[in-house]
Amino acid sequence: MSVYKQMQLLTSINNSYDLFIFLKEKDLLKEHLISWWPSSNDFEILLGAILTQNTKWTNVEKSLVNLKRINILSLEDLLNIDINSLIFAITSSGFKNQKSKKLKLLASNILEEFGSFELFKNSCTREWLLEQKGIGLETADAILCYACKRDSMVVDKYTLKLLKRFNYEFESYIDLEEWLEYGINENYDKIVQLYDYEISLNLIYCRFHGKIIEFMKKH
Repeated sequence: MSVYKQMQLLTSINNSYDLFIFLKEKDLLKEHLISWWPSSNDFEILLGAILTQNTKWTNVEKSLVNLKRINILSLEDLLNIDINSLIFAITSSGFKNQKSKKLKLLASNILEEFGSFELFKNSCTREWLLEQKGIGLETADAILCYACKRDSMVVDKYTLKLLKRFNYEFESYIDLEEWLEYGINENYDKIVQLYDYEISLNLIYCRFHGKIIEFMKKH
C-alpha cells in the first residue's frame, strides 16, 4: 500500500502521538545519528543552525568542512577570525556577508553574557536567543533542542506541509509547537516503551523532528 493511500485511510489524527507512531513505523532514521542532526558536536550544531537558514543542508556541510579546515572549533576562534576569511569559508551557505556578521556577533554576545560555550548551553533561554540578530523561533529551538539538549520541539516548513496533509492548520509557530509537544508529553510513557534503550524527552523531540523531515524529503 502506498504512503499516500495510508494517509487517505488515516483521515484524521487525534494528536501528535498518533503522528509520531505513523512516522515511527516508516523506520526513517536507521541510517542517521541517534539524535538525527548530522553532527554530535554541539558547537558545530550551533554553527549549522545559523548557516542552514535559507539554504540546503548540503551547502552548509561544505561550509562546516571549510571552517574545520581553518580550525574554527570554538567561540573564541570564531570571534578572532578575520571577517573576510570567515566570509570565504561559508560562501557555499549563501548570504555569506550577513551570516558571517551574525556568527561573529553571536559568538561575542555568548562570551560576554555567559563566559563560555558550556555555560551558554546550560543557561541560555529562548528569550535570550530571540534577542540575537538573525535568530528566529525555528533557529532558536534548533539550538536549544540539538545543541543545548533542551526539551524544545523544532517546527519548520516540512512540519507545516505534513500537518496540512492531515487537514491541520495552525495560526502560529507557537500553536503548532504546543500541539506537537502536548501529544508527546501526554503519551511519554507509551513512547519510552517503544524503545529498547533509555530515551529522554529531548531525544524524542530530536527524533520526531528528524522523522518529519526525512518523511517529507521522500514524499
